Amino acid sequence: MKIPATVITGFLGAGKTTLIRHLLENANGRRIALVINEFGDLGIDREIVNGCAIEGCNDDDVVELANGCICCTVADEFLPVMQQLLERENPPDHIVIETSGLALPKPLIRAFNWPEIKTRVSVDGVISVIDGPAYAAGLFAHDPVAVDAQRAADENLSHETPLSEVFEDQLMAADMVLLNKADQLSGVEVTELTARLEEKLKSGVHVVAAHHGNVAVDVLLGLNAAAEDDLDSRHSHHENEDGEPHDHDHDDFESFVVDLGPVSDPAALEAGLIQLASDFNVLRIKGFVDVPGKTARHVVQGVGTRFTRYFDRAWGAGELRQSRLVVIGETGLDQSAISQTISELADAPLAEEAKSESAA
Repeated sequence: MKIPATVITGFLGAGKTTLIRHLLENANGRRIALVINEFGDLGIDREIVNGCAIEGCNDDDVVELANGCICCTVADEFLPVMQQLLERENPPDHIVIETSGLALPKPLIRAFNWPEIKTRVSVDGVISVIDGPAYAAGLFAHDPVAVDAQRAADENLSHETPLSEVFEDQLMAADMVLLNKADQLSGVEVTELTARLEEKLKSGVHVVAAHHGNVAVDVLLGLNAAAEDDLDSRHSHHENEDGEPHDHDHDDFESFVVDLGPVSDPAALEAGLIQLASDFNVLRIKGFVDVPGKTARHVVQGVGTRFTRYFDRAWGAGELRQSRLVVIGETGLDQSAISQTISELADAPLAEEAKSESAA
């Protein structure tokens, strides 16, 4: 019997990590293994998931791929990771794969047809998580003309409307769409957005309104889609007429880490990050900070100018208390100015060092 795998896609800040925490907290005895694919080797999402303090969620059950584009790491990392999970003495009951916000889902689905894993694991379903308020505000693909015009004016970006194309590729590959953060929308908005999304989906795909990823696990898992056998119905902007992937570069986005000193006022930090995100057109900021006098680590996550923050787990005995944020945006970010601005929000800014790496 094949082990089912669920692929979770979604743009930056849609709530994928929150959904995974919900799955772990309500696994109902399932042994769930996580494969996380985020920007570079920054490790922030893994740190947040590992800090969930959920019984049975062990660090060695979470595997992070080091490259931000899962379609480019299929042979080098993804397949060995899958084989490692399948060959464990106690293999998982279910595998959950969280792709990065910029990942194209179809190459990943296609990888499940590789002989090394085809007979042992199947794609139970592809779940696309949508940030409801962001979508309602017209972010990411609601106006392709405006996006095209904006991109045409930016010489640093190399091919047309990557945000809109990636967003639509994720929808077209989905077996279920979660319209997340629905509690921040009116009933009329949920109805209108659902109708708009359904126009982009293949037949039979449902849109489910959710908040904080709070959807019954039995709704999310057990779709039995066998998506790897259904590739022809999952159209993609990134294929040629024969259905093969286009070659594409990944120089449109970059990410870097800013290390901080302690932060005694998280609210002031948040206010400063909101202003920074607006001033520098930052797509995403995420990470955690050390708040003096608090025994728990403080998580900070933002998409655009919308931020959430919370204490997630206690600092471990002997663990280095640190503050570290990842900044993600389109190529051309003023890394030096952003790093300096963030550093000044801490109590005792560290020497300005930002580890930068363009997303591969």
